[in-house]
Amino acid sequence: MYPKINDHLYIRIASSDASEEEIEYRSRIAEMEEESFLIEIPLGENTGRLKKLHIGDELSVYFLTGEGIKNYFYTHVLGFKDDVIRMVRIRKPDEDSIVKVQRRSFLRVSGELELACKTQGGERFLVRTEDVSGGGLSFWTDGKIKLNVGEQLQCWLLIPYRSGAGEHAGFGAEIVRMKELENGRNLAMVKFTNISDGERQKIIRYCFERQFDFRNR
Repeated sequence: MYPKINDHLYIRIASSDASEEEIEYRSRIAEMEEESFLIEIPLGENTGRLKKLHIGDELSVYFLTGEGIKNYFYTHVLGFKDDVIRMVRIRKPDEDSIVKVQRRSFLRVSGELELACKTQGGERFLVRTEDVSGGGLSFWTDGKIKLNVGEQLQCWLLIPYRSGAGEHAGFGAEIVRMKELENGRNLAMVKFTNISDGERQKIIRYCFERQFDFRNR
């Protein structure tokens, strides 16, 4: 399902500068063409400043439906159109490439990411994740790390993005399940218990990018 005229788009711009990639912009669809959308010049959500775009800029975009579903897609700038206002022409994505994420559920993707953890007792360890979502993740441990269901952890997840930029997301988590394997390893499943919206959005963005890559293989 495509967005409609007057729908708002929420945009992040691919950049090698991590701080630039964190800025979210808002725009509005002014016109629709067969293979493109014409949108207003994006406005920084927090800065209130207009963002100048260039032909070829890669954009990560989502729009909301009335049911509160976020619809993510990738696109790029094709050009511009000068009318009553200056508009940006962006490529219309293939409809089946749009990823839908329910408001109360999170897209879960497999991903081997580096995760640093600290227990309440002060023990620190470094592990690799098995999968990740905006609501929790799972990671592998060996028999040397003793963890229990209900244990609280402070965690830092290293997130790589498609643009080559990377950053950390910090959060508090609780172990909700432990699964022991025959080879002596354990799979710990955790839910996020103390995470800011900004840190969660970093993880959701990674999940969306991974899902997009899976669909295009």
